[in-house]
Amino acid sequence: MPRLNRLVFLLPPALSYTFIINFCSWIYRCGCTSWWSGAAEHCNIHMAGVKHCPWCSHGSSGFTIVLVLILIPQLVLMFWPVQANWRLRLLASFLVFPAWGSIIALALGVADGYWS
Repeated sequence: MPRLNRLVFLLPPALSYTFIINFCSWIYRCGCTSWWSGAAEHCNIHMAGVKHCPWCSHGSSGFTIVLVLILIPQLVLMFWPVQANWRLRLLASFLVFPAWGSIIALALGVADGYWS
C-alpha cells in the first residue's frame, strides 16, 4: 500500500478523536463542547441533582474506553488483510464512528439509566 494511502487511512480515527466530545453532546445533550471550546467544562457531570452524562461520568478512563471501542473496528476495517477497494474501506471506517458510536452510546446510556 503506498504511503499516501496509509496516511489517508489515519483520517477516520483522527476524525473520531476530534469529534467524539461533540458526538457525546449530540447523543446525550449533556453540554459538552469541542475540545478547543472547553470540552466537558459545561457537561452535566458538574451539576448536582441531574443525571450525569454516561461517557463523562466514568472519568477520563471511561471516555478513553469508549474512544478505543470506536477506533478498534475502524482500524480493523482499514488494515484487515483482505482484498477490498480502498475507497470502500475508507467509507466504511468513516461510518463506524456514527454507527458503532451510537450503539455504544445507547448501551451505556441504558446501562447507566440516563434516559429512565
